[in-house]
Amino acid sequence: MAEVVFGNERDIEPWIELVRGMRDNFPGLETEEGLDEYRTTVLEFMTENRALCVKEGEEIVGVLLFSITHNMICCLAVSPVHRREGIASALMTEALGRLDRARDITVTTFRDDDPRGAAPRALYKKFGFVEGDFVTEFGCPSQMFVLR
Repeated sequence: MAEVVFGNERDIEPWIELVRGMRDNFPGLETEEGLDEYRTTVLEFMTENRALCVKEGEEIVGVLLFSITHNMICCLAVSPVHRREGIASALMTEALGRLDRARDITVTTFRDDDPRGAAPRALYKKFGFVEGDFVTEFGCPSQMFVLR
């Protein structure tokens, strides 16, 4: 079973390398400038214990950022090499245990007609999230999912 831990400053480089390799799945991170802004955000989340990760040795193979203020999952990524190992589910379980279940929990992902959305949409539905409003994030058509 994947061990989920809080990420810290020492983890920032492998964290960014994981996301850099998958940045086509993250609107807004296509450029180095976007990745630099993301790095700043991740470091902030790390100092506030809102950045979860799964490591294999020194490599980070899964990451999740969550917001207590907004009661939402902000970013979830698992290395393509380590998919179907329960990493995303372990990260989600840990994050949901730290969010307020008395309030709606939200996450956004690609819309149903975008192939990049198939896996995340299935994961969120597995955890009881239901489809919500259509939104646009970073210029990308997306859909909100809500766990009531």
